[in-house]
Amino acid sequence: MEKEARYKLIRILFAGILLLAAFLLPVDGIWKTLLFLSPWLVAGADVLWEAVEKILHGELFDEEFLMAVATIGAIAIREYPEAAAVMILYQIGELLQDMAVDKSRDSIADLMNLKPETVCVLRNGTETVCKPEEAAVGEIIVVRPGERVPLDGVIVAGETSFDLSALTGESRPVRAGVSDEVKSGGVNQSGVIRLRTTRPYGESTVARILDLVENSAEKKAKTENFITRFSRIYTPMVVGLAVIIAVIPPLFGSDWSEWLRRALTFLMVSCPCALVISVPLAFFGGVGGAAKDGILVKGAGIFETLSKIDTVVFDKTGTLTEGKFEVTAIHPQEMSEAALLDIAAAAESFSTHPAADSIRRAHGGHIDRSRIGEVKELAGMGVEAVIDGDVTWVGNDKLMAARGIDMRPCHLSGTVVHIARAGEYLGHIVVSDVVKENAAQAVAALKRCGVKKTVMLTGDSAAVAEAVGTALGIDEVFAGLLPEDKVGKVENYLETGHTAAFVGDGINDAPVIMRADVGFAMGALGSDAAVEAADVVLSDDRPSKIAEAIRIARRTLRIARENIFFALSAKLVVMILGLFGAVSLWFAVFMDVGVALLATLNSLRAMKTR
Repeated sequence: MEKEARYKLIRILFAGILLLAAFLLPVDGIWKTLLFLSPWLVAGADVLWEAVEKILHGELFDEEFLMAVATIGAIAIREYPEAAAVMILYQIGELLQDMAVDKSRDSIADLMNLKPETVCVLRNGTETVCKPEEAAVGEIIVVRPGERVPLDGVIVAGETSFDLSALTGESRPVRAGVSDEVKSGGVNQSGVIRLRTTRPYGESTVARILDLVENSAEKKAKTENFITRFSRIYTPMVVGLAVIIAVIPPLFGSDWSEWLRRALTFLMVSCPCALVISVPLAFFGGVGGAAKDGILVKGAGIFETLSKIDTVVFDKTGTLTEGKFEVTAIHPQEMSEAALLDIAAAAESFSTHPAADSIRRAHGGHIDRSRIGEVKELAGMGVEAVIDGDVTWVGNDKLMAARGIDMRPCHLSGTVVHIARAGEYLGHIVVSDVVKENAAQAVAALKRCGVKKTVMLTGDSAAVAEAVGTALGIDEVFAGLLPEDKVGKVENYLETGHTAAFVGDGINDAPVIMRADVGFAMGALGSDAAVEAADVVLSDDRPSKIAEAIRIARRTLRIARENIFFALSAKLVVMILGLFGAVSLWFAVFMDVGVALLATLNSLRAMKTR
């Protein structure tokens, strides 16, 4: 229990003892009055002071104001026991609500343990301990068993397995060795490793995750904004109604003390604290619960749109497939396979495309950069490079057609990379990608959760795209697309009334991710541009988490709406009963505290992802 909560508990217990003494001690008159007022002051001094402070600053009609008015009104009609008991009950409710909110915040705080306090850097052969922010890119750091990886990097020595559950929600360890890329946040489970850092701490995986979770509260959902606006109108309105209830009937001969009591009861029940606390807490819990499952949602406001998704559009490479191409065939025209591969590897030596990486790996040898002149990346087509003084093109069918090259057709399954030089076709290389292990499961899960249409967009050939689409059960497949074509396809769905999500991972996916109603980025393999543009980041690159994100969004909204319906319905019933004098002030406060507590506890369910 927090220090502040313990202090509040002590005050409640002391006030309770004083109230019991007021009932039991054989005193009368002014001493009896003082005995009943003492627990009211002990329990409610902070409430009364906050009410006065807010009144002086022009902030009326909040819960402290309502409590102060109600209890002072009870004292005015000499209902001293009720005034004291009401304040004690209110503070008990506040304590229980604070404890529930703290539990939710503690769950979010568990994510903050991802942040490393120190990092061990190898400098001039000596291990130096410093803050992660002080480690430079390219330095060698040492990570021992049991330690959390502090910075993103590549293993240069050692082999181990990593516990990535805090990042991805998956408990299965992941093996890694020399040349493997490692994301910060995972726990080294076995061997000592050395990493060469690839990013400063501020751009590391851990820093980005913490930033996403910490700042998610800034983007409120429409439901949260509705509660804020509702309270600003609702509270002054019920205060006005309470004044009418207290003043109008006595003008026609009714007992003023009885109608004042009814007005105070009406006022106490009207307090909107159940909504003000529980609804934002539901969204806060939903964001935290999703983060624990490796789904990073950039703000509660995204949940509203995410829950309505009926169309999910996928990029292919790196999203539904591993993005790890392998050369499966080499077909030269008038030269050896090695010579063709050498030209292609030289042209692709600066490219970041997965197919280019596979060609360089297949080449395996040293690439003489002195042979390479100007290099141009041609978006959605390939590369144009000057090799040995000749203009060389390496890319897809569109590139060959654009340059007027008479290419040789290929009917093998995979991505066909054509090579031409100085207007002459030299041959082609076939590279193949591997479909992700849970891609088919992801598509099936989306259909089970009510997504009406799944779509795949790719710049790859129609044959490869159709083969992947058929294997995964994708409804619509579009191949041979440039980045701007992908944006156009998504816009077509949006213009026809669909609520569409786009899932991608590359730099060229960033415009489409931003254009979709909800953009998903693959966090581990995805580019910085895609992660920055996305509304939701999947930290473990598993497309099956998309359906999980939709389910969490719908569940969070359902919990928030349950709280709204429950709180307003219960309050309306008791307000009507209070108006007719059927309930006491005690019951009104007990009911108000109970509704707020139940709504808060209901909100905590949003933290559980399953």
